[in-house]
Amino acid sequence: MPGVNKVGVICADGFDAGNKRKDGGGKSGGVLEVVGTVLTLLSVAFIIFTFPLTAWMCAKVVQEYERAVIFRLGRVVKGRAKGPGLLWFIPWLDVIQKVDLRTVSFNIQPQEVLTADGVPVKVDAVVFYRVVDPSLWVTRVKNGYAATHSLAQTTLRATLGAHTLTDVLTQRRGITVRMEKVLYAAARAWGVQVERVELKDLALPVTLQRCMASEAEAARNARAKMIVAEGEAKASRALMEAATGFSPVAFHLRYLQSLSSVSSSASVVVFSLPTELLDVFISHQALLSTNYTT
Repeated sequence: MPGVNKVGVICADGFDAGNKRKDGGGKSGGVLEVVGTVLTLLSVAFIIFTFPLTAWMCAKVVQEYERAVIFRLGRVVKGRAKGPGLLWFIPWLDVIQKVDLRTVSFNIQPQEVLTADGVPVKVDAVVFYRVVDPSLWVTRVKNGYAATHSLAQTTLRATLGAHTLTDVLTQRRGITVRMEKVLYAAARAWGVQVERVELKDLALPVTLQRCMASEAEAARNARAKMIVAEGEAKASRALMEAATGFSPVAFHLRYLQSLSSVSSSASVVVFSLPTELLDVFISHQALLSTNYTT
């Protein structure tokens, strides 16, 4: 059919064009690789022929805590990053970028965070990290320090915003561990390993501090009153148990001893009454209460 033939021709043309583009790209890439290899060999031959003169230009020292990523004609040299020690390179073909592998720490500026229960707090933290893959650190991120700093700020706000104020105050270690996991998962594509995250300070609003102080004071007062009441109850039970074991004579002697222990002064007057009067008074009160109930 004519329509089918046209479609078949169009598809065939498109397929051929794609193959031509692919073949062209492959040929151009192969030519560039050949040119780069030739330039490298010529440069090595030139360095060998003029070795005494060019030795000082082709040597670079990499410190123990550094690694060097070499770009040759715009591409990273295959293999691991070079160093430490003496490094040989081709000055007019290679570009060297040194990466520090030591642990780096930076402070996160105080962040205004709204907790899950709607309390505004100001939190700052410190992050410790180090580069574990220099090639990724150089090729995957433009400014690794700024990127890690921004990631730590956003992670701090997101993590604290998912917790209540009570959790932030009582579970600080658990929150920092969660932040470490999130930062590690996000920054490992850049060749970074986050070692530790610590919350430095937690600033609460003044009004909230006053409310928390009043609440804590009220709780302490209530606890003190409960302790005093429990002590009085225990003392009264102990006194009742002791009184039940007294004979009338012993009870009277204890009564007189208690009177003698009262400090005498001009403003204190002590009258000694027989205990029988107290018994009569107690029985009279009991009789009145019984008549009232009936």
